[in-house]
Amino acid sequence: MFDFNLLQIVAGLPGLIIAMVVHEYAHARVAVAMGDFTPRLMGRLTFNPVAHIDPIGLLMLFLVHFGWAKPVTINPNNFRNPRRDDILVSLAGPGANLLAAFLALLIMALCLKFGYQMSTGMRTVFSLIMIYNINFAIFNMIPIPPLDGSHVLKQLLPYDMAMKLQDLERYSIFILIAIMMTPILGGILIPMQQLILGAFELLLSPLF
Repeated sequence: MFDFNLLQIVAGLPGLIIAMVVHEYAHARVAVAMGDFTPRLMGRLTFNPVAHIDPIGLLMLFLVHFGWAKPVTINPNNFRNPRRDDILVSLAGPGANLLAAFLALLIMALCLKFGYQMSTGMRTVFSLIMIYNINFAIFNMIPIPPLDGSHVLKQLLPYDMAMKLQDLERYSIFILIAIMMTPILGGILIPMQQLILGAFELLLSPLF
């Protein structure tokens, strides 16, 4: 999912932590807003990275370019409108990542607009915050269980098809590894990155 060297490990760590934390916090926040207080009871309604980062998942991200955060536990039975609310909770994580990416680009654009010269290191940090958050958003919207995209698709499909999609979860780790180890992921990420960055730059065009 990511291409690391020593510089990227150091400069990219803030981006990785921000991407994981805002993603899981957004899931927790929206779940609570929809009537499920499980994330609050489990201490997930916080920006404290300790509550969200799985140390092994973060280590694996550095070692094999595939990692994970601690999933937010929710109880859909507590939602006021289970189908709608599950979709909203699922979209909240990727949506928060896109917002974080947009804010990183906005800060860089404002610095450029007002003549503040970022150092090369700081520019790299903000660029990686933007890219990693976009990557997290795109990756998590792939409709393979247990990724967020599968929750959205499951709620939109007829019941029988939704159950067949859910059954894929037993094979999901193998499917995800296959995607990671082949050009498939790049074929998804790169065009979507360009589309999202193009939209962001269009919105911020008055600042450039």
